[in-house]
Amino acid sequence: MDVTELLESASLLVPQEVTTENDISVQDVWDYLVHDEWQIALNLLEDLADGPPLPLAFWEQLAEAAAQLGLERSRAWCHWRCSEIRNGVIRADLTLRPATVARRTTPIPSHGVLRPMWDIGSLSPTGSTSVSIAGLWVEDIPFLQPGGRATVRLVPLTPAHWTHVVTGQHITMHEDRTVAGTAVVREVHLPSPTAPKR
Repeated sequence: MDVTELLESASLLVPQEVTTENDISVQDVWDYLVHDEWQIALNLLEDLADGPPLPLAFWEQLAEAAAQLGLERSRAWCHWRCSEIRNGVIRADLTLRPATVARRTTPIPSHGVLRPMWDIGSLSPTGSTSVSIAGLWVEDIPFLQPGGRATVRLVPLTPAHWTHVVTGQHITMHEDRTVAGTAVVREVHLPSPTAPKR
């Protein structure tokens, strides 16, 4: 499919009654598509998806459209949302330790390339701390500086390890044996039982 077909197909998966905070609707997307304003239509569809959960096919089609348009960050975001549907997502407020007391001295890129370990309260069979891996996407900023704080989205590598995590729980991020940051869980969304696995 070409970009127009992908965006049209994705827009058909958004319920007509869904609107953004600014009252943008699917009809607005169609208006931009008529005028070949593909990037604006793509961005509006991403905004509309902040409402009720949309199917995996929606995000797959947006990812392909973003790839064809050369919009790397949008492509990465849409693939990330596909991962959230398959593996679940945990939103948390993360505070990194300052560079003066932590090993990390460089900022964390926001777009999901880092996959740190997390102490989420699990124990190994011998009773020692067991960590679990989750991808990290920083919301609203391009980089999270050492000592900085931001809301993050975590996609578990093994969702079954995260089923006991609850809102308000404190978890710690590790890139080695030392603590790189601490987070307070804001939301937990387990994967859909019907989500396709890959």
